[in-house]
Amino acid sequence: MHSPSFSSTASAAVSINSGLVLAAQPLTPAAFAPFGQVVAVDGQAATLPQRSINSGNARRYDLLADLQLTADGGVPTLALFRAQARQFPLQVVEMERHALGSQTFVPLGTQRFVVVVARPGPAPQAADLHAFITDGRQGVVLAPGTWHHALLAVEGGDFAVVERRAAQVDCDVCGVDPALTVALLQ
Repeated sequence: MHSPSFSSTASAAVSINSGLVLAAQPLTPAAFAPFGQVVAVDGQAATLPQRSINSGNARRYDLLADLQLTADGGVPTLALFRAQARQFPLQVVEMERHALGSQTFVPLGTQRFVVVVARPGPAPQAADLHAFITDGRQGVVLAPGTWHHALLAVEGGDFAVVERRAAQVDCDVCGVDPALTVALLQ
């Protein structure tokens, strides 16, 4: 079997046997910035507003002042998702977006997950997709309108999810053509 060599960019799609393979790159705040924000102190502590709290026994780091969850009568909702581990490589055939609010995923343990994203705008093509893998201590806030795949847990477990809830469902879905495969770097 042919073993692909992947580049070090976040959009490392290569053609293998007439199929596209996207290598999930390590999640960093800088690489993820076009799609939202990384929920973690490591890698961005120096750039985050912070202060001492709890009589000096903890530090507070402010990530976002507004999660943008109240458009058109939306209310913030905290949910728990219990995700099963996915098998990789995994074929990506559709993406979704929430135009009116952000969506936050934070693991309640040390399980890693893969985030497949594309910039807000028209429905993305396969070449527009980027894939990132968390280190098990990172979460993500997807900016409103960011195209993304459903939760892709590498290890099964529970996730805290903060999202907008309203009478009208805010979820657009599109197909990915051509479909591509997301692989984990070894």
